[in-house]
Amino acid sequence: MRRFLDRYWYAYAMVLPVVVVIAVLVLYPLAQGVFFTFTNINEGNIANPILDRPATYDVVGFKNYLNVLSGGESFGAFWGTLVRTLIWTFSCVFFHYTIGLGLAMLLNRQVKGRTLYRVLLILPWAVPGFISAFAWKYMFNAQYGIINQLLRSVGLPDPVWLGQSNWALVSVIIVNVWLGVPFMMVALLGGLQSIPGDLYEAAEVDGATPWQRFRHVTLPGLRSVSSTVVLLGIIWTFNMFPIIYLIAGPNPNARILVTYAFERFFSGASRDYAVASTYGVLILSVLLVFATIYRRALRKQGEVW
Repeated sequence: MRRFLDRYWYAYAMVLPVVVVIAVLVLYPLAQGVFFTFTNINEGNIANPILDRPATYDVVGFKNYLNVLSGGESFGAFWGTLVRTLIWTFSCVFFHYTIGLGLAMLLNRQVKGRTLYRVLLILPWAVPGFISAFAWKYMFNAQYGIINQLLRSVGLPDPVWLGQSNWALVSVIIVNVWLGVPFMMVALLGGLQSIPGDLYEAAEVDGATPWQRFRHVTLPGLRSVSSTVVLLGIIWTFNMFPIIYLIAGPNPNARILVTYAFERFFSGASRDYAVASTYGVLILSVLLVFATIYRRALRKQGEVW
């Protein structure tokens, strides 16, 4: 141990400030949130130094978890929101990957104006998210939005996109796909450019069709990149708060777990910090379980990371 510290003390000294910052900004709030899930803390019984009011909340054990998972809490069922969250997440990531892969393959070819196309396709990623959200919210306006005006001009029905229906969820999925495709496209384009061209030439000489070259050369060559960006996409989309809340607001038809936790924490006559923290811990647990299963599946396929 002494030889180890003598050799690596400088590296640990450089890492220590980062560890301290992460502990203060991440680990301590996380531990406090986990503790709140075992209490009945809310706005009425939390400590308030301004009013010189001490904390009066009690420890209730696993009551909050049982209440949420059994659907007994008053604002709605956990399982229904979880199903909507899964639909939102996997729909977005599916279209992110498929559209991003298609665009990456097009931009990987030697076409005229390729640089201009790359700049135009990356613009949605460069524009601040809240600006894109407000722009799309106006376009989805049932009366004045350009989308419904185009639908009416060709004789198609014009739904109330952001109303109390499933169209609200469809709307935010469309916006999130538009925002997320550029990142997936850039990542997959880098992966395509790392595949040796000799593999395609050899496959073509052997008589492989374009589909066979895509299936047996392109997809295996993108496996390491795809596994990483898909996992990141699922985690980011599962926790995507601003797009849904800026466009649909507290709409129950577009509500996912993270927006529901926000509503429980910041809305209501008595803000229920305990239930909101419970939702936060459950979200973290779902993502940890998924990431563990996903990593084991990749290791069985030969991917180690």
